[in-house]
Amino acid sequence: MGEEKLRFCIDRGGTFTDVYAELPGRTDGRVLKLLSVDPANYDDAPVEGIRRILEEHTGSKIPRHSKIPTDKIEWIRMGTTVATNALLERKGERIALCVTKGFKDLLQIGNQARPNIFDLTVSKPSNLYEEVIEVDERVQLVVDKEEDGSSSAVVKGISGELVRVVKPLDDAALKPQLKCLLEKGVSCLAVVLLHSYTFPDHEVAVAKVASSLGFKHVSLSSALTPMVRAVPRGLTASVDAYLTPVIKEYLSGFISKFDQGLGKLNVLFMQSDGGLAPESRFSGHKAVLSGPAGGVVGYSQTLFGLETEKPLIGFDMGGTSTDVSRYAGSYEQVLETQIAGAIIQAPQLDINTVAAGGGSKLKFQFGAFRVGPESVGAHPGPVCYRKGGELAVTDANLILGYVIPDYFPSIFGPNEDQPLDIEATRKEFGKLAAEINSYRKSQDSSAKDMSVEEIALGFINVANETMCRPIRQLTEMKGHETRNHALACFGGAGPQHACAIARSLGMTEVLIHRFCGILSAYGMGLADVVEEAQEPYSAVYGPESILEASHRESVLLNQVKQTLQEQGFREGNITTETYLNLRYEGTDTAIMVKGNVNEDGSVSDYDVEFVKMFQQEYGFKLQNRNILICDVRVRGIGVTNILKPQVLEPATGTPKSEGNPYQLYFGEGWHQVPLFRLENLGFGHVIPGPAIIMNGNSTVIVEPNCKANITKYGNIKIKLDSDVGPAVKISEKVADVVQLSIFNHRFMGIAEQMGRTLQRTSISTNIKERLDFSCALFGPDGGLVANAPHVPVHLGAMSSTVRWQLNHWGDSLNEGDVLVTNHPSAGGSHLPDITVITPVFEKGKLVFFVASRGHHAEIGGITPGSMPPFSKSIFEEGAAIKAFKLVEGGVFQEEGIIRLLQFPGSSLDDSGAGGHFKIPGTRRLQDNLSDLHAQIAANRRGISLIKELIEQYGLETVQAYMTYVQLNAEEAVREMLKSVASRVSSSQSPNDSRSSIVTIEEEDLMDDGSTIHLKLTINGEKGEASFNFDGTSPEVYGNWNAPEAVTAAAVIYCLRCLVNVDIPLNQGCLAPVEIHIPQGSFLSPSDKAAVVGGNVLTSQRITDVVLTAFQACACSQGCMNNLTFGDDSFGYYETIGGGSGAGPTWEGTSGVQCHMTNTRMTDPEIFEQRYPVLLHRFGMREKSGGLGVNKGGDGIVREIEFRRPVVVSILSERRVHAPRGLAGGDDGARGENYLIKRDKRRIYLGGKNTVEVQAGEILQILTPGGGGWGSP
Repeated sequence: MGEEKLRFCIDRGGTFTDVYAELPGRTDGRVLKLLSVDPANYDDAPVEGIRRILEEHTGSKIPRHSKIPTDKIEWIRMGTTVATNALLERKGERIALCVTKGFKDLLQIGNQARPNIFDLTVSKPSNLYEEVIEVDERVQLVVDKEEDGSSSAVVKGISGELVRVVKPLDDAALKPQLKCLLEKGVSCLAVVLLHSYTFPDHEVAVAKVASSLGFKHVSLSSALTPMVRAVPRGLTASVDAYLTPVIKEYLSGFISKFDQGLGKLNVLFMQSDGGLAPESRFSGHKAVLSGPAGGVVGYSQTLFGLETEKPLIGFDMGGTSTDVSRYAGSYEQVLETQIAGAIIQAPQLDINTVAAGGGSKLKFQFGAFRVGPESVGAHPGPVCYRKGGELAVTDANLILGYVIPDYFPSIFGPNEDQPLDIEATRKEFGKLAAEINSYRKSQDSSAKDMSVEEIALGFINVANETMCRPIRQLTEMKGHETRNHALACFGGAGPQHACAIARSLGMTEVLIHRFCGILSAYGMGLADVVEEAQEPYSAVYGPESILEASHRESVLLNQVKQTLQEQGFREGNITTETYLNLRYEGTDTAIMVKGNVNEDGSVSDYDVEFVKMFQQEYGFKLQNRNILICDVRVRGIGVTNILKPQVLEPATGTPKSEGNPYQLYFGEGWHQVPLFRLENLGFGHVIPGPAIIMNGNSTVIVEPNCKANITKYGNIKIKLDSDVGPAVKISEKVADVVQLSIFNHRFMGIAEQMGRTLQRTSISTNIKERLDFSCALFGPDGGLVANAPHVPVHLGAMSSTVRWQLNHWGDSLNEGDVLVTNHPSAGGSHLPDITVITPVFEKGKLVFFVASRGHHAEIGGITPGSMPPFSKSIFEEGAAIKAFKLVEGGVFQEEGIIRLLQFPGSSLDDSGAGGHFKIPGTRRLQDNLSDLHAQIAANRRGISLIKELIEQYGLETVQAYMTYVQLNAEEAVREMLKSVASRVSSSQSPNDSRSSIVTIEEEDLMDDGSTIHLKLTINGEKGEASFNFDGTSPEVYGNWNAPEAVTAAAVIYCLRCLVNVDIPLNQGCLAPVEIHIPQGSFLSPSDKAAVVGGNVLTSQRITDVVLTAFQACACSQGCMNNLTFGDDSFGYYETIGGGSGAGPTWEGTSGVQCHMTNTRMTDPEIFEQRYPVLLHRFGMREKSGGLGVNKGGDGIVREIEFRRPVVVSILSERRVHAPRGLAGGDDGARGENYLIKRDKRRIYLGGKNTVEVQAGEILQILTPGGGGWGSP
């Protein structure tokens, strides 16, 4: 009877639902595509697909509103975007958050970072919860060695850590709070209590009370993801509570459409980790990648090992976005990802999404082609959809012949019966061509007009480069060469771009599955049923802990096996995998290590595999460091072995094309191209390019110099000639408008990859976790070409550093040299920011520079952490290095750099000033050396990537475009300055718009009364601006002096925010700008001045002054609230967010890093686990934002109790002068810093102080709010 039943694999996507069915007696499957939402014709697309195929197969009519008979269905496997869509559209269940008292804003603050550093509105995704209740409970980790478990309030947590219950949960106080939620109509709850990963008892108690009161769903963070880190765990619980009821409702509706319901219906759903789960175990936090996961399973199980031995890059291009993944024999998973602004901590496939697809908008802006990230959407869609849309990638493909109207459904027009409108598309491209050619003529009167086809192809090339960037990152950040992969291409639009993308990436092989248009659905039938279990276990890796871990694995394995057996799997069909989550002591980077079974059945050593994996991913290993166990995880797999690939008979005869040839446009012009249908091709057929192969609804473009082979499984394997590279002609006068965009992407991609290398190979928390670093590349003159936007205060500032070194070393720079510097007078910012610069030579000639700047947590000086609040000269702030060859002739100068770091006096100039100061050297030398090696590695990565670019395009071309991208940025800034000038002049003198010169004066005060005065003059005709800081106070006897590079960084940051277009950050931004800073002022101090606060405090005030001069927004918190504490054994540094300023159309954002910093905050649980502290409160400082038509953002309250004596330093501003409102808006509240003694005395510390704090004392920091906009 089993053979007579049908099997259904379904992917319910956002636009289309794909159905693949295996029918009895047929070797080929039945494929069906339906609109996911079509209420006029059916309620649910998957049910409708099953109904139609059953009708067709049985010949019996099944009325639409009757139940589907299940007697002919063997099973259904389904992936769905119901969860993803609910998350994207914020249409989930109404939920409340239940959290430990003092932390009600924890998830809203998150890690403090803002998503887009140049967005003055600081747009953040909205919270999923609408109510918050705080539970008066608290547990703390027992960290002191002298404390033991003898106290009655101390218990051993699941992880093995000792936990003290400071305040037990009060059920009686909780009940009224929960009842109040029910009265408001909120009946779903997400619960996250501090340290519940190891002590879940209080969360379980909350769930018990909530269930007894009638809550319909409760998500416990400790049950969903029992891992340390409260923020991602809490966000995961919120996602689960928000989505699970929606999913359950959809699934129960789906199952109710079948006559036997769940009783007889075998239905499984795809999870984000690539495994299937029954309806009862399918929950919200594991469902968001349900559809894309099917695609990864589909290509990996049908292509790897069968069609190629190369590792695969999955490339799934859809309408609005493209998903990129990798497979090399096992699924690559991540434990934490961000989707639609929500962090989810759960095992899921490593799928990277880029905002580029068939619907990405095409624009010509500031002399360059731009594709996306905005999408035209499905409605109105591209121009060719006949709905009055805008030009998109699909339109460009249509112009070039890559989309063939004859083979595209005629579903357009008012009656939904017309084909794609190529005439309308050509007309719109004609208008754009006129604009582009007019611009090109204005730049070069001899420029030849670009045709519509050349312009369309240009946009396709830019789109392809946009999609190549995440592929390079996905492979190379893990230490793999992109060119050694094959491209596995699927999705509706992917096969049109496959050859071009593979060629750009240096690949020689493309694989396109015969079901590429519905591969996500097909993949559902290839997946296995997966059960996972995990628990925290905190221990140093060693013989004893391995025994304990092994015992825990056995318990968890029994659990998952039992669950799978309850689902009908026999012991023989169950395989298991075990993992330990390991990290080096002192680092935050854990790696989930799989236990490999040896031939004798024993499990190989996890630590050996960990060291190997760490070295593969990060490029080095740490000697003499303990390895720590964080978690034990097991995975049980119920093997299904359902769909089997069909082997084709070898083809006879030559392949026959369909009808007349089609015209396709490639770089060298139009080609007559034959079209083949895949179903008419057989195993062994070879199709030389150029050619078109129609694969169902997908168009496969086989480009010139490519060859398509039909494999024995009916898939398409395209081989590319590896020696055909892009040729770019150089014009002496102007850049090619297409190549300009491509080089912008390539240069920025190189800077980003340098940053990823630095993050991966560094050791310190500051660089690896807080991301306090920047990487950039420079032309041979030291001009900035591209700066990856990591920390704004570094923007543009490194150029003066590189130029200073170029002048200093002159002709004595040689191949194999690497320079190191941190001195403010040599273009530095402050001493902790150490810059490593590598000059690059080609045939003995200096051709470019790469540089990386990272904040070292310790470089000596009078206080631990090297951020002394009271330094009066640079000698007191640590090692000051003007110029030193860190590597000379390829040899690392370890002895020299150790001397400079350990004996700061030796790094001073010849004045001998250092001899009089007994200044301590660095307290963390090994960390310094490790991070310097990481910076050298990041530079080396940048060099190899630029050399690849030179190999591809030639040195002359690359250097020309290094200049052109700067000219392009210059033009963007000029246009912005012209528009600002016209806006300001009309508001200043509405009746006289003739004057093209606009002058604005603005000033603000530091807390000591020092003035920053700015006279801003904008020439609206030329698009130029002068920033004149005459009138600024002289150098101060303190440390908030700011080197000139800091002012340049602040100006370039403000200009980039005001342009509000994704232009590259380079020297060109400052070309139309003159910055005048009076020598001897505290913005241009002497080389002996203390400057540690200038970078972190004064930079914020300069930004406020510039933005208020432009009338862009009110003042933000104007401070970074730098906190350091430590003793001889450790040091800790953090910056604390505050309120951002309101603008003319937006309210300020609360609890966020503002302007010149964007570093992350340490998670509360990690904070308490690693340092002798107890965090009492971390939340919003309510009503601290200035009132106005638009209110300023609120600051933050942070209360830290110290559990042993430490030295604490606070370096902050805006404690005297409040952040100002604008256009009549009120000022934000000033910040305040207090020390609360054990006898409850509250002592005001002022803005800058160093104190020796005793155990039990509490530091309270209230950060400033942002200014309001408009009279309240």
